[in-house]
Amino acid sequence: MTTTQTDQATGKAAAERLSIFVDAVIAIALTLLALDLPIPHGDTTGAMLSSISDHGKEYFAFALGFAVISAHWRAHHEIFPYVRSLSGRLISLTLLWLFMQVLMPFATRVITAEGAFPLRFSLYAMVQVLASASFALIIREIRREHLYVTDGPPRVFAQSLTRSVCLAAVFGISVPVSFLTDDAVAYLCWLAAPVTLAVARRVQDRRSSGT
Repeated sequence: MTTTQTDQATGKAAAERLSIFVDAVIAIALTLLALDLPIPHGDTTGAMLSSISDHGKEYFAFALGFAVISAHWRAHHEIFPYVRSLSGRLISLTLLWLFMQVLMPFATRVITAEGAFPLRFSLYAMVQVLASASFALIIREIRREHLYVTDGPPRVFAQSLTRSVCLAAVFGISVPVSFLTDDAVAYLCWLAAPVTLAVARRVQDRRSSGT
């Protein structure tokens, strides 16, 4: 095996170890979501169902948090099979991204608490902004330093970058909205994310077909 082949194998092994570490941290973050789930109580079926209904907000927040963290992990899982080596900056950005994932269970509990809605809402939204922005920087670093295995950056890089930028923008816009309007309008900003992503993807597809 030549020196170049050895370096490539070492770099690929390092990228795989980082992916394994990411998977472990994400698993912990998902587990943390469930630790504070309230246990329903009641001596009868009706009382039990009433208790479940009383804690509906907490159960919904758990489902939302699980879906969001899983979506972040899936985006990472789509990218890293193409990574052939690491840079110091890529490792640092990945750790920043993981910090946001671990912070997400806390932010999820905060948003279901009582009082000061704009602050609670903004904390969760800013965690999403930083998670999406840090992932966009991860993709930028991989492309800038040519840390991918193919001759050119795979199409999934551009797709993930567009998705991350759009999500960061949507969650970022929702922060001032939460201070200027009521709760429902602030949450509607988040519902605009799928529409924004669909429009951005269509524009990107048209550009790709044009080239």
